[in-house]
Amino acid sequence: MDAIDKRKRYNFLARLERGARGHTTEQVERCLRSAIVALDFAPGEFIDKGAVCTTLGVSRFPVSEALARLAAEGLVEILPQRGSRAARIRLSEVRESMLIRQALEGMVAEAAAKHLSAVAIEALRSNLEAQQEAVSRGDRPGFHALDLDFHTILVEGLEMPRVAAVIDASRANIDRVRRLLSSPRRHVVTLAEHWEIFRALETHDAPATRRAMEAHLDAVVEELERFSVEHAEVFVQA
Repeated sequence: MDAIDKRKRYNFLARLERGARGHTTEQVERCLRSAIVALDFAPGEFIDKGAVCTTLGVSRFPVSEALARLAAEGLVEILPQRGSRAARIRLSEVRESMLIRQALEGMVAEAAAKHLSAVAIEALRSNLEAQQEAVSRGDRPGFHALDLDFHTILVEGLEMPRVAAVIDASRANIDRVRRLLSSPRRHVVTLAEHWEIFRALETHDAPATRRAMEAHLDAVVEELERFSVEHAEVFVQA
């Protein structure tokens, strides 16, 4: 495979700009992490180091270092004598992360119904209107970003940075799953669930807001369980 073919193979990777010395590995790591989370590298897909080097315009050392760091995060598997591949998704870790989200975001929703400012509530309304437009356009990346923003507005509006940090960490572990479950049907359902949360929050009904958030996250877990059975090759059951 020549250099042009290698660049075409990984055309979702952008050639890196020359920055300060010593930061190349960090740039490669961010680039590869984004590609793995976005499913540009499918779970279980081997990563051609040479093609990555050619596409990004870097040597093999920072690519090897970046892959080793991502392996420590559980996003990459390094197989001796075989190479590196995007890790399959561990269901046990996803279930644990979802449990954390369900516990914390249920409490966040309840607190938001009591304490969220009028400015934050209007930000949620604007976000939901933008979600509706994204659904109408069939804009999957746009909807994904707005979905994340909806939950972020809730927790940041309460000014609880440590809670936000724990939720963010748990979200990162399930982001690939959320993208796998992404579909026009799922977006319509998610939007309806978000509106249910918002209507309860807007009326300051704390118990109903919590129930709506928990039902929303329960629905994601149920869909994940069905998907993992139908696409077992993507997951590690342990």
